[in-house]
Amino acid sequence: MVEIRRYLHQHPELSFHETETAKYIASFYDELDIPYETNVGGNGVIATLKGGKPGKTIALRADFDALPIQDEKDVPYKSKVPGVMHACGHDGHTSTLLVLAKVMKRCQEDLPGTIVFLHQHAEEYAPGGAKPIVDSGAIDHVDAIFGTHLWATTPLGVMQTSKDVFMAGADRFEITIQGQGGHGAYPHETKDAIVIGSQLVSQLQQIVSRRLDPLQTAVVTVGVFEAGETFNVIADKARLIGTVRYLDIEIQKEIIHEMEKIIKGVCLSHEADYKFNYEKGYPPLVNHAKEAEVVLEASRQVKEIHTAEEVIPVMGGEDFAYYTMKKPGAYFFTGAHKEGNPYPHHHPKFDIDERALPIAAKTLIEAYFAYQSQ
Repeated sequence: MVEIRRYLHQHPELSFHETETAKYIASFYDELDIPYETNVGGNGVIATLKGGKPGKTIALRADFDALPIQDEKDVPYKSKVPGVMHACGHDGHTSTLLVLAKVMKRCQEDLPGTIVFLHQHAEEYAPGGAKPIVDSGAIDHVDAIFGTHLWATTPLGVMQTSKDVFMAGADRFEITIQGQGGHGAYPHETKDAIVIGSQLVSQLQQIVSRRLDPLQTAVVTVGVFEAGETFNVIADKARLIGTVRYLDIEIQKEIIHEMEKIIKGVCLSHEADYKFNYEKGYPPLVNHAKEAEVVLEASRQVKEIHTAEEVIPVMGGEDFAYYTMKKPGAYFFTGAHKEGNPYPHHHPKFDIDERALPIAAKTLIEAYFAYQSQ
């Protein structure tokens, strides 16, 4: 597992461009003599191992895309691709599932049911790879689906999941303000796009703090503010880009409505024009209670796991949500914190404790066997 993970870590590919990674996965199944399909929903690869005994068909999912981040770790397996890095653990997910397939192939005749090894592309970038895979009909025959994320901020030996909402919906928005530029010495003759944009940044924060029920959970973040060219010129245009996170569809609707009112009001008061583009991304990831209980029970069979716990939702997004909208299933975190490496997911120095790889594999297959007896 470590060898595969480190190879993939050195050869990352961005979302929707993972052609060589897909070939690597396919060649692995060629060697195992496990049938598979390629180009599923894009660059997806799905292998199927039919056991020698009757049983259910259960999918196990791993994603394999990387991020546009420069790897800053000083390790032998540092990314060899400038500006591209596995900064979220998808290399580990892939190696976990591949080696699990190798082990299960050895005991195929004693295996109940059918394992679907679902290798998904493009998790990191909406519209993602999960939805086109679902839309392709590739999991229509599946009885349930399970997946895990190696979680670098959770200690080794800890498994976390939820019997309801587990991860947030994740949307993207862009606001373009068109004011009127001019000389920095004569602001009264302009419509300052930076001032307008600054007011928007401030007021958008009040949606969560002052316009939503305090018992509801949401995030409105402006991550990009672009405006201006030089010190003595008032900018005529500004661009704001950000994200909205939510756990409930009704809250998403309320946030969009409030954003529209605020943007219109602020720009109207400054006699400025604007464009507001709101892109709905991944919906909230909602685990099924029965399947989440299967994961909890499975984790108790893994000796390396000392704590299996239900947790409150996290505000990160995951397109595994599309699978649990289609089929019964559950997603869980496998603790992978590396001592001495405090860096979170999507950080240039991100890394994982590789001892988490077999723990993830064992939990996935224990969940598979436990679900067979449901």
